[in-house]
Amino acid sequence: MLQRIGAVLIARNREFYRDRAGLGWNVVMPLVIVIALAAIFRAGPEPVFKIGVLGDAHVVALPLLTLEHVEQVALSDPTAARAKVERHQLDLVVDLTSEPIGYWVNDDSPTGYLAERLLLGGRGDAPAEVGRVPEVERRAVSGAAVRYIDWVLPGVLALNLMFSSLWGVGWVIVRYRKNGVLRRLSATPLRAAEFLIAQVLSRLLVVLGSTLAVYLGAATLIDFPMRGSYLALASVFACGALAMISLGLIVAARLRTEELADGVLNLMVWPMMLLSGVWFSLEGTSALARALAPLLPLTHVVDAARAVMIDGAGFIAVLPELGILLAIAAALLAIAARLFRWE
Repeated sequence: MLQRIGAVLIARNREFYRDRAGLGWNVVMPLVIVIALAAIFRAGPEPVFKIGVLGDAHVVALPLLTLEHVEQVALSDPTAARAKVERHQLDLVVDLTSEPIGYWVNDDSPTGYLAERLLLGGRGDAPAEVGRVPEVERRAVSGAAVRYIDWVLPGVLALNLMFSSLWGVGWVIVRYRKNGVLRRLSATPLRAAEFLIAQVLSRLLVVLGSTLAVYLGAATLIDFPMRGSYLALASVFACGALAMISLGLIVAARLRTEELADGVLNLMVWPMMLLSGVWFSLEGTSALARALAPLLPLTHVVDAARAVMIDGAGFIAVLPELGILLAIAAALLAIAARLFRWE
């Protein structure tokens, strides 16, 4: 059995590496995206106040929160809220759950300074009956801003992993079926389970290799943070690749034409691109979008990769995300094996 799996794995890898155009696309295109984003997003923070709120803003009247052009971000975790202020992702966080009411502000943030002045002295658009502004306690933090390219890079790596996994399995196996390759393989001692295992291992090696190449290329061209464990990051991408490859196998299980496979794969990819937080944060989006995001495997890859690269998370910290990805992979592999047909 191992000999048959190895033969299919080697044959598939040779096919991929001989396709210079496909190999170049998997490595060069993500680097082009990263470089373009680094060149485009050079501006500082947007000239709009983003105020995080811990607790119910309707219970305690703070004039700052009634001003126009002030965006409120509802928060529940004080530790995560403080981290967002440290990284200049929020200008100020008001803690309405503490006694007295407190707020976090970053002394290095210009917009944080202005937001603090408004909090302490401005009535904004509050009605006259609101009364005296409550006393608040100042809590200073410090930290460097996270650039957009630093924030988006884990998402670009995960996106490249997704495309390579889905099309490298889903589209290719459908092409095999259409060209009669699977029919010929069915006449050999090779079993369906062995063929699927070989495809998973082959694509996993290719995806991890191309992801490493993109990471090293980006590290050479752009200075970005990597504060966590390389073991944790490799585990995140390996588990994410397994989940995506398994999803691609479901597409390839029965379809007979590349055109239909391409359409189904695009139907899967677009929701993940929009709802997994690759390009923008889901904070402030609709409740439906935030509810759907955890159901998508790409969300867990992006969140775990950002936790490792930006927050410095270790292997233990990302274990919940790894467990979810492995569970998704196992479930999808079982479904794909059940559905698979040679012809």
